[in-house]
Amino acid sequence: MEKSFKVALFLAILVNFYLTLSLTPLFNLDEGAFSEATREMLLNHDFITTYLNGNLRFDKPIFIYWLQALSVSIFGLNEFALRLPSAIGATIWALTIYFFARRFFEEKIALLASFFMVTTLQISLIAKAAIADSVLNMFIALSMFSFFIYLKESKKKYLYFTFAFIGFGFLTKGPVAVLVPLGTYFIYALVKKDLKKFFRDVFDLKGILIFLIIALPWYVAEYMAQGEKFINGFFLKHNLGRFESSFEKHKGSLFYYIPVVLIGLLPWTSLFLKYLRKLKDWLKREDDFILFGSIWFLFVFIFFSLSGTKLPHYVIYGYTPLFIFMALSFKEIRSEFLLSLPFILFLIVLITLPFIARDYLKFAKDEVKVIIITLLPLFNKFYFGVMFTLLFLALFRFGKELKTIILGFSMIIVLNYVGWIYANVRAIPIKEAALFVKEHRIKKVVMYHLNTPSFNVYANMLVEKRVPKVGDIAIMPVTSLKKFNYELLFKKGVVAIVRIKPKSSHFLFYKKDRG
Repeated sequence: MEKSFKVALFLAILVNFYLTLSLTPLFNLDEGAFSEATREMLLNHDFITTYLNGNLRFDKPIFIYWLQALSVSIFGLNEFALRLPSAIGATIWALTIYFFARRFFEEKIALLASFFMVTTLQISLIAKAAIADSVLNMFIALSMFSFFIYLKESKKKYLYFTFAFIGFGFLTKGPVAVLVPLGTYFIYALVKKDLKKFFRDVFDLKGILIFLIIALPWYVAEYMAQGEKFINGFFLKHNLGRFESSFEKHKGSLFYYIPVVLIGLLPWTSLFLKYLRKLKDWLKREDDFILFGSIWFLFVFIFFSLSGTKLPHYVIYGYTPLFIFMALSFKEIRSEFLLSLPFILFLIVLITLPFIARDYLKFAKDEVKVIIITLLPLFNKFYFGVMFTLLFLALFRFGKELKTIILGFSMIIVLNYVGWIYANVRAIPIKEAALFVKEHRIKKVVMYHLNTPSFNVYANMLVEKRVPKVGDIAIMPVTSLKKFNYELLFKKGVVAIVRIKPKSSHFLFYKKDRG
């Protein structure tokens, strides 16, 4: 079966990371924000400071913008180019898992671990998203694996590789690239009762110099360009502030990441639960990676559970060792049905979702009602045909190895199909609205009650965010139209473009309705 898994892994990477890169327009908020900042970087020829809609953006360091700018310079300003750095990062991440697992375990474990990573729900989402997380996770995996090899083989070059990868991670998303390795190693050293070695390794002067050579120049250049605004905006607001308090309304309870992990690891949740069940026995084997990798995952899980700001993708920083543990758990799962059960339940939810949405329509508020009305026609015979076919395949007995391949590719199909359906509400209307503006050479647009930077990308323009005045052309949610007297220029799904008219007692009229 090893040859089959090699072919399956290659095809999964090709289809899930590359062939579907342009399947949907950019999603808002994150993809749109990163992409617009990259567009403005190329427009301004400023490769030190990033801007979003003409305003300073200190959310993330520079490396992902450089990668996106390079890709756009080669392939043009489109979804493929903006998402390509993430796809490449995810590919290297998957191959890193493969080569590491093959080195310390065996070929089959390596292939399974990489295949699980490529076909997992949350990884599939960030692997082709035009954001920093795929590249960051690549550097976290490289740094952690390099460091573990150093611990096992005591070869200094691997310690220095670790500092280098942490440096690039710090240049990609800031302090979290230092936090994960540092926190994991500190706890590991405590358990091993070797804090002396911890401090000796962490304060290795040559390693620190390597880190500073890679990471420091941009931070110095940005501080020289923006001064205290950079310190306050990046370090205090977007890093320390995110931990201390809820940021941008992204909050959750102490148990927030429990359902996130259980759902995010689909369709392999059974293997994760098997790992948790077997962990106590595995630790008795005195396998150092079981201990190291478990501390890695649990440190990330607990740290971000305590953080004031919670986002689903934060916990992914601890996922990498789980894929290896899942591969080790694979032979422990005897029942093919139990292996498939989480995915079966997921499909049942997706099959019942259209009926739930239709019943909820009569109670929904205006904005939700528009979303449901937009979605319902897409829950058609083809949708149910796909879902029931995949459900049949998940229930049918094929043998554990073949079933694993089927589950992996079924997940790829479901995620991309459902993602395309969701795009019809959140992404496609914004893109078509922007292309309408571009096609009609509209020079100025006001954005009202929307935060969709992908509009700027596709329209190739900056927008004012304010209450529109008479004579303004404005883009807004269709639910906000009742506040104005207007001439409708464009409508698609949940958004509309209108020209604001003086208040009048006459009925509103429609020039063009593309809805």
